[in-house]
Amino acid sequence: MKTIIVVGNGMVGYKFCEKFVSKSGKDNFKIIVFGEEPRPAYDRVHLSEFFGNQDAKALELAPVNWYSDNKIDLITDESVTDIHRNTKTITTAKDREFKYDYLVLATGSSPFVPPIKGVEKKGVFVYRTIEDLEGMLSYADQIKKSKPNAKAAVLGGGLLGLEAGKAVMDMGLEPHVVEFAPKLMPRQLDSRSSQVLQLKLESLGINIHLSKATNQILGNGSITGMEFGEDDKLDVDMLVISAGIRPRDELGKTCGLEMGVRGGIIVNNKMQTSDENIYAIGEVALYNHMIYGLVAPGYEMAEVAVEQIIGNDTLMSTDIDMSTKLKLIGVDVASFGEPFMPAEKGHSILFENKTKSLYKRINVSHDGKKLLGGILVGDASDYNMLHQIYLNGMAIPENPEELILPAREGGASFGSAMDLPDTAQICSCENVTKGEICGSLTNGSCESLADVVSCTKASTSCGGCKPMVVDLVNETLKSLGKEVKNTICEHFEYTRQELYGIIKIKKITTFNEAIDTCGKGDGCETCKPVVAAIFASLYMDTANKEEVIQDSNDRFLANIQRNGTYSVVPRIPGGEITPEKLIVIGEVGKKYNLYTKITGGQRIDLFGAELNDLPAIWKELIDAGFESGHAYGKSLRTVKSCVGSTWCRYGLDESVSFAIELEDRYKGLRSPHKLKGGVSGCIRECAEARGKDFGVIAVEGGWNLYVCGNGGATPKHALLLAEKIDNETCLKYLDRFLMYYIRTAAPLMRTAAWLDKLEGGIEQLKKVVIDDSLNIVAELEEEMQFLVDAYECEWKQVIESEEEKKRFKHFVNSDESDDDLVFVPMREQKMPEPWNY
Repeated sequence: MKTIIVVGNGMVGYKFCEKFVSKSGKDNFKIIVFGEEPRPAYDRVHLSEFFGNQDAKALELAPVNWYSDNKIDLITDESVTDIHRNTKTITTAKDREFKYDYLVLATGSSPFVPPIKGVEKKGVFVYRTIEDLEGMLSYADQIKKSKPNAKAAVLGGGLLGLEAGKAVMDMGLEPHVVEFAPKLMPRQLDSRSSQVLQLKLESLGINIHLSKATNQILGNGSITGMEFGEDDKLDVDMLVISAGIRPRDELGKTCGLEMGVRGGIIVNNKMQTSDENIYAIGEVALYNHMIYGLVAPGYEMAEVAVEQIIGNDTLMSTDIDMSTKLKLIGVDVASFGEPFMPAEKGHSILFENKTKSLYKRINVSHDGKKLLGGILVGDASDYNMLHQIYLNGMAIPENPEELILPAREGGASFGSAMDLPDTAQICSCENVTKGEICGSLTNGSCESLADVVSCTKASTSCGGCKPMVVDLVNETLKSLGKEVKNTICEHFEYTRQELYGIIKIKKITTFNEAIDTCGKGDGCETCKPVVAAIFASLYMDTANKEEVIQDSNDRFLANIQRNGTYSVVPRIPGGEITPEKLIVIGEVGKKYNLYTKITGGQRIDLFGAELNDLPAIWKELIDAGFESGHAYGKSLRTVKSCVGSTWCRYGLDESVSFAIELEDRYKGLRSPHKLKGGVSGCIRECAEARGKDFGVIAVEGGWNLYVCGNGGATPKHALLLAEKIDNETCLKYLDRFLMYYIRTAAPLMRTAAWLDKLEGGIEQLKKVVIDDSLNIVAELEEEMQFLVDAYECEWKQVIESEEEKKRFKHFVNSDESDDDLVFVPMREQKMPEPWNY
């Protein structure tokens, strides 16, 4: 029996073991794995999730007993110090010697720490291991005790740097990202996409500092700041260094393996080093003169090394796909193929919407027939399909810009994932093709998504391919005549629609009751908001009841802004407001020094309110007759209107009155996602009713009712549900439509996406809402009327309750306000500091 020693038990080292276990002939080998960390392999890709639960075991790729169950000797907390090639032995830090037949170096990389004066000070960390994160958490807790508004900087604005930025946000520290280059993510993004990303991150409260060369770390023993130049400093209480990686290649150097000029152990396409019995995989391996910092190439290297050792002739791909899709601090970012396009190779097509922090760029060949690459920021929902078009050389539309322009009637369609060839690589991390995914279902070896994931390992690594895997599984199951069921999560094995019905029938009113009655475990961040939303939609309970809080903004009944202040948005139905109420808003804005802006939804937003002032502000507004505008909730926002026939010479009906009636009827209505409406007095459409979740347009003979439109990153026109109907009929149809949507939509699904998923589309919706094909319209109307009658203003509840007002404090142990909030004047109003464009 031959012995394989694997040095390094990170993600790639573990993948080597996993691949080896799955291959035939493994009984002829003994595998010994060395890991210098005190735990088995864990998922570094999702390392930032540790801040949410601080559960290291949740990140484990396999438990300790997996190794022993598969006859693998796992030795943790012990590093290998020397390789003796002439005797084919290795020595460990504990002075133990082990003999090998094959040696696999999977030592990965270490964080690059720039030689900056003072970098050794207390409070300076790297972002690499769970131990690093534990140290950061402990230090953050210490500094917050003495300084509640402590600041933390991240040195490096690349992929890992932005992940570290999220980490310091999660720790409750004011985040600053410092980057040497003049743009964020300089290796993946062009200047324009980087600027869009920067603006989005700044709007979320991340402070960005570009073109900064750090000269020294300030402080006496512990960090107090960073110096960039003589008069250019940044005060910070903690620093996280994420300035790149360096291969852990010291074992290769000391034993005389062939090395790259800038580091890394040189390997061939068999993953062999200059010693045919020693392999190198992952970030320590220099292949094609490059170190690949993504997990997918590392996994492919692991598989090639396994195949070579057991005697097969599998070789490493000549070209490595560096495409990647990430969600950085809530922002989608993706690049694929050739993100930067030299003029001699092709040309670029750009779509940019700065108001929505959206940027899309595709690069196409000169003849317009091939997709060569691209960049997506703000909305990467099309990444998987664009990536597949690029990888498989698929045909693109005659007008390539249709691939990235917002959806419109008659526009290009990506089609289905089922249209891809069977050879299309769906999961690059695990090298799983469409044919393998669909084939596992058609041949009967798998019967569900869970089976497919377990069998093929697709989507188990970075998770970027999961939406496409889900689509392929669902479409294949449908083609086989089998039921497709999308459950909420592991704690509730029901769809949202099914759980809605169970909670309604059993009259469940708390989360604990729901989990005890029809779930299992303790719940998670996926199911808790879903159940909360169902309670709100069933009982019209407000967000002041803890069990029905759907997201963090509900906690304080306001949207938190980039600098830690909040917005105040009183409801102004139909946009109609009296001079007296306008004066009140002006007086409140002036008294509390708020930034005021008229929105596209015909309301006045007041920005910059401090947490402790919110109850007082709302008391003044409610005393003047205002109500909560629910700008923070998954509920009805506004019903926009034009001036209608009262004032406009083209108006065919009184749109303002009808808009007010609709908004007053559905105000506070909680739903799977936010809702917006519009009423236009004629087909000139000044209220943009067809861009809303429901819209009404006056025509000769009555109102035309449109449903399921929305704006956002992928705008979509609403479709005609009924035409030439009177006010009473319009209200009746809207009651039915909205309740049917609330009953059946998936969590966080807008009405446009819901209609796309509804079998039969708009024609089926007409049958349900108008023809009562399901015999449920009486129930829908009754349920809506219950919700309308049960409405209460959430902010009125707060100001009438001393107990509720207690939560509106900056500090748990003090009634003082936050003195660290800084504003600057601009356009004669205050703005948050810093204000970057």
